[in-house]
Parts: sequence; C-alpha cells; structure tokens
Amino acid sequence: MRPAAGPDRRTSVAVVTTPTDPARGDDAAADATPVPTAWGPATGVGSLPGADPAEALRQVVGELPDFAHLPELPARGPGADLIGRSAALLVDLAFDLTPAGWRLVPRAGIDQRRAEELLARDLDALHDVADRWTGPFKVQAAGPWTLAAGLERTRGDRAVVDAGARRDLAQSLAEGLTAHVAAVAARVPGAAVVVQLDEPSLPAVLQGGLPTVSGFGKLAAIEAAVVEQELADLVSRLPVPVVAHCCAPRAPLGLFRAAGAAALSFDLGLVQDLDALGTAVEAGTRLFPGVVPGTDATLPTAKATASRVQAWWRELGFPGDDLAGAVTLTPSCGLAGATPAYARAAMAHVREAARYLLPG
Repeated sequence: MRPAAGPDRRTSVAVVTTPTDPARGDDAAADATPVPTAWGPATGVGSLPGADPAEALRQVVGELPDFAHLPELPARGPGADLIGRSAALLVDLAFDLTPAGWRLVPRAGIDQRRAEELLARDLDALHDVADRWTGPFKVQAAGPWTLAAGLERTRGDRAVVDAGARRDLAQSLAEGLTAHVAAVAARVPGAAVVVQLDEPSLPAVLQGGLPTVSGFGKLAAIEAAVVEQELADLVSRLPVPVVAHCCAPRAPLGLFRAAGAAALSFDLGLVQDLDALGTAVEAGTRLFPGVVPGTDATLPTAKATASRVQAWWRELGFPGDDLAGAVTLTPSCGLAGATPAYARAAMAHVREAARYLLPG
C-alpha cells in the first residue's frame, strides 16, 4: 500500500487557456488567457449512439452539467469514426477512404470533405445548444499513435512504421487541434476547454501487436522512449490541458503521465498497476476512472459504484477526503455501441455516483 500523501500534495486544479478564434486572424498561443478551473466530478468518454449532434449534445449537457463534452456519433458513417473524424482536423494533409480503410493521399477527395462537414455540423450544434455553457468542456480526438496506426501511407503500409510520416502527422494534428479548441472556445466563450487524446492502439504499438496491412504479420514494437517523446512533443504544442485516454488492457498510464498528460482516463476494471496510479496522484495528475460498462448492462446503484471507487482509493493509500478532488468518474469507454436509453443512464449514473464521493 502507498502511504497517504502529505498536506503539501498538489491540488487537482488545472490552468486552462482559452485561445482566440484563428478565423479572426489572432495568434491563439500568444493571446491565450489563463483561466484557473477545477475539473468536473463526472464526464463522458466521447462517443454516443445516434446521428443527431444537437440531440446528443443536449443529452450530454443535461446529464453531465459540471463537465460536458462534444459528443462523437460514429453511427453517421465514414468520417464520423475515430480515425476519419480525427483526420478531419489535420492541416495541409489529405486523406481518403479505401476498401482497406483510411489512407493519406496527395489530394483531398469526397470522403475528406464529408468528414470535415460532419465536424462543422457538430460545431454548429455546439453554438446552438451550448453557447451559454460555463465550466470545463472536453473535446476528443485520436492521439498521434492511434492516428498513425489507423492511416495508411499512399504505398499501402501504416504511417506508424515511418518516423517522418509520424512527425508530419503529429505536427499537423497539433495545429488542427489548436484551431479546433479555438473554434470551440469562440462558440462557447464560457467553456474552459480540455483535449482528450484517445490512444486505444498504443498498447499494441508498444507490444508489437499491430497487424500489417496484409493481415499476415505483425509490425515490430516501437520503443517506449520513442513513443513517450513523440507524444510529449504533441502534448507540449497544445494550448490546453490534455487527458490521455486508453480503455484497452495494459494502458500505459506511466508513459502518458511522463509525456505531460494532465489527466489519465482508463477502465477501472482493467488497470492493476497501483504504483503508476499512486505516482500520478502524488504528481497532481487527475484520474478519470471508467466505472460502468460502455455497452448495455445492468447498472448497480450509484452508491454501490461510489463504494467501489472508495475501496479502490483506500487501496491506493490516500486519505478519503482527497478522493473527490482527485478523480472524475466516467463510463469505462465510449457509448457508441450502447442503446440510447443505456447511454443516458450511464451518464446519469456517473454523475450521481460522483456525488457520493464528496467528503462529509
């Protein structure tokens, strides 16, 4: 067990910068104004069922009133999935959809335009539904390693195998995410925006588990030091705090923290590395434990979920009164595969469970 942290342990307050809108010609990095804000007690991971961005956003704002997020709706088809949606953020790089998946190409095609239009519709819905929102607000995108694993180069192999291609992708993604944050902040001036980088493919990158394009072999593992450095480079380029999310087994939480993530998002049922979690808490890193399934299941009572989280926190060895100030509850993964009724219930559940974590 880890000894209880002393009174000088850092709090869970992050400094969130709200950049200006690049459409006005402002320099986002130079003009960003630091706005101190506390993390919210509960939020979603990102994806939801359905195809109506305005309705999905109304659900999120209603069920997660202290920490909303811009929902992703993969049911809308190609361009709304994790890789296509994230590729739509890239600057000066073109992509298209092939029978084998998304591929980098010399010129933009109809599939890229569709992905960009879907993202624009989400921003329109954000302005219509949540323009008066105040407080923390999260946007999500594939992290650089998952994006490079999901995009093929023109000649057919995954971009993740090419250091130059990875560098170009990461730089383009950082520029695109910075502009995306500014666009969100312009539509919702009261939002303190944070970025979640989804890295479901990263454990396979580290372990040599990614299949080749042909499917007959596996790509070689990439050294953890290389993965950490390249992720850290991207994180350092973003003007807001970063939540690193991985709900796959063997999520590299220590690597995420070392790369500069301000918060770690993971499936509580899959993470067994208490030392990595304890070190993160001691460093002031926020934890986003996923506490309910991402697909339809019978939910326990909110109090039972809170008791499970409290028992886990005691196992980490920290004072109970510090729990609410250190964690944000979420579903274990995205909710795109759930029914609409369950998705709403899961969001309500984490909100209610978080209330039981308050001291006293």
